[in-house]
Amino acid sequence: MTEEPKLGRDVFRALAAIGWADGELDQDEADAIVRAALEEGLELDEIEAIEQATKERVTVGSIDISNMTKADRLFVYAVGTWIARVDGRIADEEVSALDDLAGALRIPDAPRRRVHQIVEEIADLAESEEASFYNLPKLRRTLKIRLAEAQKLRAQQTSDRPIDEEE
Repeated sequence: MTEEPKLGRDVFRALAAIGWADGELDQDEADAIVRAALEEGLELDEIEAIEQATKERVTVGSIDISNMTKADRLFVYAVGTWIARVDGRIADEEVSALDDLAGALRIPDAPRRRVHQIVEEIADLAESEEASFYNLPKLRRTLKIRLAEAQKLRAQQTSDRPIDEEE
């Protein structure tokens, strides 16, 4: 079994940008971003750069998605969505930053809406809205499962279509 590529430092800097979008990145948001980077297994110098992005305002910028699977991109967007709501509200500036993140990750509107639903589901299972209670591994697993189910359903629908005799 090959090891999945890690999400890179720029992903977590972009997540910090989501938190900063409303003008301030609160400590719960900052801790959640650094914790997610640690769970991803990033190197110490990368963690330091991410911590710096939680102390000084950054923007979404560009994200290298070349080694990211669709599930990885959806996960990053889901974490961004969750970070935007950690403080109990989603400001217009955070919505705009999420739009930028979705663009950088190349995520169309329909999957974005589905990700928002899944984030709500996982949040409803959490003991609290606080970052420390949010189950990121469960979020990642759920996204992978739902993506696989959607792909299977699409493949089945495609194979069930009658073949036009004129083709």
